[in-house]
Amino acid sequence: MKTLNIHEAETQLLSILLEIKRTGEAYLIYRDREPIAELSPYRRKNRLIPHPVMSQITIDYDPTEPLSQNEWPEEEEHAA
Repeated sequence: MKTLNIHEAETQLLSILLEIKRTGEAYLIYRDREPIAELSPYRRKNRLIPHPVMSQITIDYDPTEPLSQNEWPEEEEHAA
């Protein structure tokens, strides 16, 4: 990871962004020898890949099927 001070980042932002796009390498920006930000390439995540745990879940009923009268919870009477 390359490093820059904040002044370099301000004055060279466009060229830094082009370099990040070209190389895929991130930059760490410092102010007074303390890291304050990281510039890294944007990486789109594939949201169509399910979490591995999801393949282990099984549903033994049709969740779109309406409940029968017996399956509805009983209403509780509260004393006033």
